[in-house]
Amino acid sequence: MKVGFGCDHVAIELKNILMEHLTEKGYECVDYGAFDPTVKVNYPEPGLKVAEAVMRGDVEKGVLICGTGIGISLAANKVPGIRAAVCSEPYSARLTVQHNNANIIAMGARVVGSELAKMIVDEFFAAEYEGGRHAVRVAMLADIEEKYGAKWHE
Repeated sequence: MKVGFGCDHVAIELKNILMEHLTEKGYECVDYGAFDPTVKVNYPEPGLKVAEAVMRGDVEKGVLICGTGIGISLAANKVPGIRAAVCSEPYSARLTVQHNNANIIAMGARVVGSELAKMIVDEFFAAEYEGGRHAVRVAMLADIEEKYGAKWHE
């Protein structure tokens, strides 16, 4: 699976750790930045890059990291078809895929340590969307996007 990574300047170290972790597990990781911790990067920029890559199909899923994970996930969720969830523990990471068909996981470099972050991404990538009763709710999310001008559908 091809995975897009993006972060702001405060999360570069954790991004690199997670990219190495997933590469060792056989994932192909694409780095959309940031790259230099001395150069300030506003979180909407990498959030948008990764979300657009997922939307276009350049990558299958994404991992986003900023200080809290909140801002970068908000940016990603503006892109039609993106369901980015901030998770600070593994249980929510698994359920956001199983129930919400999330295609991007976000986390905070100032919230989780590297070992917990590895467990979060492991659960996210091991989970499978269950469909069924959840498909109705995911379709409702797409309907909201369309109502406000987005034209993308699964």
